[in-house]
Amino acid sequence: MITPRASWHNTTHDWAAAVDLDHLELIRRNPAVFAPHGIPHLILEVVAYAADEAEHGNGGHCRVVLHPDGSVAVADDGRGTDTRLDEHGRIVRKPVMATKDLRFFDHPDAPSLPDAHPRRGMSVVAALSTWLVHTNRRRDGSWTQRYEHGVPATELRPIAADRTTGTTVHFMPDGSLTAGGTTAVDLARLTEAWPHLSVEIDDRRVT
Repeated sequence: MITPRASWHNTTHDWAAAVDLDHLELIRRNPAVFAPHGIPHLILEVVAYAADEAEHGNGGHCRVVLHPDGSVAVADDGRGTDTRLDEHGRIVRKPVMATKDLRFFDHPDAPSLPDAHPRRGMSVVAALSTWLVHTNRRRDGSWTQRYEHGVPATELRPIAADRTTGTTVHFMPDGSLTAGGTTAVDLARLTEAWPHLSVEIDDRRVT
């Protein structure tokens, strides 16, 4: 049964808001606050969602690819980002990239990521990336969407199903952020903090 979008229950994000421009701008103005130590923190923000899925028995593997161009891709084998049909038959994806995570962003007691800094949510990654491509595979359909500094630059574009589920977040961190000197070994050590998730680090950067 299709119910009005306004009646959907919010757990992690507000279904009624597709984009929160003020929220994204706040993050962009304060990169040192929301991405301490730069790119490694952004990676952990993404991997944390894969860890959530794994903890609840959905998947359990995540692959982080450090590309030569400076971009990062994080792929997991969870259920994929929740996507629904509204009362008008339109596809609506949970606005994880462009709005705040209601569990963490404004909470002074938000849990810490393995780097000991607060978890704020995926919107931090999107806002502080020149571009981000969110590819989503669910049992009821697969799609991809591109963002620029957290703002959707395309509509949801259907892609062929491949009998898998999961999410891939491929992002190019803003040039103002540092790599933090973090190596693949450092990332592997940090991600060991999530006991239900197996993380593979594929470092393709030129050394």
